[in-house]
Amino acid sequence: MKIDILTLFPEMFDGILGSSIIGRARDSGILDINIINIRDFATNKHKQADDYPYGGGAGMVMMPQPLFDALYHVLGDSPSARVIYFSPQGRTLRQDIAGEYIDMEHLVLLCGHYEGIDQRVIDKFVDEEISIGDYILTGGELPSMVFIDCISRLIPGVLGSSASAEDESFSHGLLEYPQYTRPQSYEGLSVPQVLLSGHHGEIEKWRRQESIKNTLRKRPDLLEAEDLTETERRIIDSTES
Repeated sequence: MKIDILTLFPEMFDGILGSSIIGRARDSGILDINIINIRDFATNKHKQADDYPYGGGAGMVMMPQPLFDALYHVLGDSPSARVIYFSPQGRTLRQDIAGEYIDMEHLVLLCGHYEGIDQRVIDKFVDEEISIGDYILTGGELPSMVFIDCISRLIPGVLGSSASAEDESFSHGLLEYPQYTRPQSYEGLSVPQVLLSGHHGEIEKWRRQESIKNTLRKRPDLLEAEDLTETERRIIDSTES
C-alpha cells in the first residue's frame, strides 16, 4: 500500500514511521509511506500556507494554492487514490471502519492545521473526512498517525501472525481477554490454572468468558450487538448481581 501524507510539519512523523511494526513494514516494502511538505508548494516568498479567513473570525485558514498544487502532485499518477482529510466533522474511526481501507492501493492523508483548510480543497479533492474522537487537536498529524497504525496492523504481512489482529479488542465485537506471560507466579499473583492446562478447548472457553466479563465492565454498550448464548448471558447476569 502506498500512503502519501500532506503536512506542514513533516518532522512529527520521524519517530512513528521509522520504528517498531510500521518501520519494519516500510523496510520490507509492504508499506510505501511518503511525507510531503505542503510548504514546498507555496509560491509566495515566505512559503506561507495560511491566511486570514474571509468574513473575519479568530485564527488562520490553510490557503487553497499550496494544497491544490500538492494534491495535483501526488494524484498525478494515481487519479483513483482515496483522499482522506482528518477533521472533527468526519465519521469516527472504529475497528470495522479501518478494515475498509486495507485493500486500497493508494491513500492520501491530508493534515489540516490552524482553523482548518479552505473549503474549496475539500470540495474538489477530499473523498472522506475522518475523526479519531469528539475532541479538538491542533492539527491532523496525530490523527493520521493513529489512522496509519490502526489500518497497517490489518494488512497481511505487517504483523508476525494474522491471528494477532484477529484476536484483539473490537475485532469480534468484544474487548480482548486478559493476557499473561512468564513467570507463572509473581509477587503472589498467579496465572490462571486453565492457561497452564494445555487443554485448548477449555482455554478458548475461558478466553471467551473473560472477554465477555471484560466488555461488561468496561464497554457494556458493545454487548448489545453481540450474539450471546444462554450460558454467556448467565455469565453476565451473575457478574452484574
